[in-house]
Amino acid sequence: MRVGVLTGGGDCAGLNAVIRAVTKSLIHHGPAEVWGIEDGFEGLIEGQGRPLDWEAVSGIIATGGTILGTSNRGSPLASEQAMSRALEHARKWRLDAIVAIGGDGTMSIAHAMAAHGLAFVGVPKTIDNDIEGCERSFGFDTAVSIVTEALERVQTTGQSHGRVMIVETMGRYAGWIALEAGVAAAADVILLPEIEYDVEAVAEVCRQREGRQRYTVICVAEGARARGAGYTVERRVAGADDPIRLGGIAHVLREQLQPLLDSEVRSTVLGHVQRGGSPTPFDRVLATQYGHHAAQLVLQGAFGRMVTLQQGRIVSIPIEDVAGRNRRVPADHPLLVCAREIGVCLGEAAGPAG
Repeated sequence: MRVGVLTGGGDCAGLNAVIRAVTKSLIHHGPAEVWGIEDGFEGLIEGQGRPLDWEAVSGIIATGGTILGTSNRGSPLASEQAMSRALEHARKWRLDAIVAIGGDGTMSIAHAMAAHGLAFVGVPKTIDNDIEGCERSFGFDTAVSIVTEALERVQTTGQSHGRVMIVETMGRYAGWIALEAGVAAAADVILLPEIEYDVEAVAEVCRQREGRQRYTVICVAEGARARGAGYTVERRVAGADDPIRLGGIAHVLREQLQPLLDSEVRSTVLGHVQRGGSPTPFDRVLATQYGHHAAQLVLQGAFGRMVTLQQGRIVSIPIEDVAGRNRRVPADHPLLVCAREIGVCLGEAAGPAG
């Protein structure tokens, strides 16, 4: 049996842990040959790949990024020619199945390609934690840890200078990173894509704190927006599966708040620092479990399914249930309720400052 492995979409901490677990599990329990497809689906189209053996994946569990490379371009769905070339290389490499590690875009491509005869098993990957049917994607815990540390660091500067400090997180259209990191770092204001914020409500919290603690820390997700406003788009990338790149809401919010406050307002966009570096122990363990379970699905012939975490257990669900869908923070999520009741402003109305 020969099994391909690819990592699609943006990179994140824990990808190498999955590659390692998939490869070692297949070799140990197979026997099976593992073929690494380089640069995601673009590599499948272009015919870029190499064999993976036990030694090739040893010692990589703590390494950030992916040894195979990744790309959010080069979808086989872009044209008939792209699909034909991808299928041709899969036949040339004699692949019986492909383990696709990625987010909703990767799962959408895998689901579509299955109709052309390729067998897939999916592994959920995104720092945004927004994959449908998955309680926790690997890479998310690492991103939350990085953002939490950043918030704590800007807090000391805010305290020293009496400033309002705004930190922008990734997350696309879901606010999971901002919510968890904001709560972990005791941010005074947390703004999410799921709740349109009122500028005056945020300003009122800052004014209250000007006369008391002298500083305010605001954690804002890149997909957050003021009431009645659109998303803040940093740029558009031609040829990408998702051409819109959000970013810059922290700077927009700074300009909105500064005329309303006596304190100086500063903004920081963390950007890709959230994706990089060594994965946390939690992400290493979760990614290893996902990779092992994906290998088991391959060996069982349970194709068209994605490994996932539900109610604290590693299970699998149909890829078609994930493709093209996103998981956002629900209005009744317990952490939202908790945040409100400990005095965190979510942009809805001015409340007691922490």
